[in-house]
Amino acid sequence: MSNETPAGRYRREQEEEHERLDRHWAELLQELRLAQTGTQILFAFLLSIAFTNRFQDADRFTHDVYAITLVASALAAGLFLAPVSFHRIVFQQKMRDRMIPIASKMTSAGLVFLTLATTGGILLAIDVVLDRRWAIITATGVLLWFVFFWYALPTWIRKTSRNGSDNGDTSGP
Repeated sequence: MSNETPAGRYRREQEEEHERLDRHWAELLQELRLAQTGTQILFAFLLSIAFTNRFQDADRFTHDVYAITLVASALAAGLFLAPVSFHRIVFQQKMRDRMIPIASKMTSAGLVFLTLATTGGILLAIDVVLDRRWAIITATGVLLWFVFFWYALPTWIRKTSRNGSDNGDTSGP
């Protein structure tokens, strides 16, 4: 039997909640560091190719794919940076419990746009070296690869897991 008072238990539970939120925020930031780097490199590459002579002479299909890919890349970058801005605005307002789920959704949406941007980048690059039909087939294969490994497999594992998470903590980002 514990000698802990209700007030002591409340303080311990609050500290545990604070520690859990800190851990989730740190995990989310680490994920964002990885996603931001790749997205920024892709975005810089896409910005640079628009000014090449070969791209200027490209057909409508290439320009359309490029525009969609560039916008998807910009949206992904914006969504991956949004939690930083969000944190700056609500910093020291004791809103981490509200901020983390929103930042997590921003990150998930950023991954969707990164999937589209990467697929579009592959389509643009492969269209230069292969027949367009093969470029489309290859880009579709890459898209399906992303959908399987980034969405379908984790969703399946989560649904078939006995407790819904790998450590029993279902309140993650």
